[in-house]
Amino acid sequence: MNVFAFDIETIPDVRSGRRLFALDGLSDEHVAQVMFQKQRQATGSEFLRHHLHRIVAISVALRTGDRFKTWSLGAEDSTERELIERFFDGIERYSPTLVSWNGGGFDLPVIHYRSLLHGIAAPRYWETGDDDTNFRWNNYLNRFHSRHTDLMDVLSGYQTRAVASLNDIATLVGLPGKLGMDGSKVWPSYLAGQLEAIRNYCETDVLNTYLIYLRFELMRGRLNEDAYNIECELVRGCLSRENKPHFKAFLRAWAEGS
Repeated sequence: MNVFAFDIETIPDVRSGRRLFALDGLSDEHVAQVMFQKQRQATGSEFLRHHLHRIVAISVALRTGDRFKTWSLGAEDSTERELIERFFDGIERYSPTLVSWNGGGFDLPVIHYRSLLHGIAAPRYWETGDDDTNFRWNNYLNRFHSRHTDLMDVLSGYQTRAVASLNDIATLVGLPGKLGMDGSKVWPSYLAGQLEAIRNYCETDVLNTYLIYLRFELMRGRLNEDAYNIECELVRGCLSRENKPHFKAFLRAWAEGS
């Protein structure tokens, strides 16, 4: 199987904020403050609309052949364009099942807008059956197709009032959940030059997402209990060999929650 769990982290797109709101001459931090204020006045929340986000990290968990690996695409100094191109390169290469938590509601629409801005081609991702009939009834764009499995959507039965957070569900099933950071801390962390911490946080979110996906596969009978345990051990082994502090912390929290 080819499974590609993913998550993105974003900051305010201050360049677009300057353009849309005529904010030339203000610092990035002040432009972001104006953007947050305008959004709060419009909706009561500071959470910006999708087209006003800029991607600073894309982390993935890839399960293919006999391998499992979790990492953040590109390097800390990679441009947003490079991160998105690498994401779509993975889809072009593997045609995987994409797995996300609220990817249909947030991550993918943001990627769409940023791809439009940068002029990024991704024919495999946008395929709906015109060139490959295998994508006619199962593609990445249809909300109810499994080629992109948005776990939040599926587990809530596509009912807005039934949705839950990744952290809550991960914690309830004995997974680590959030470790030391959440989405509200990404912008302050970015301003403080802590991009590595943001990328590490994104990787742990991807791990939570992928491990919930394994339980989903167990629940719907595509993995039996033995196969599920083997898949979990594959993840544990990968994280142990990587010998990275945030992976060690994830393993400790996972062991405590089990």
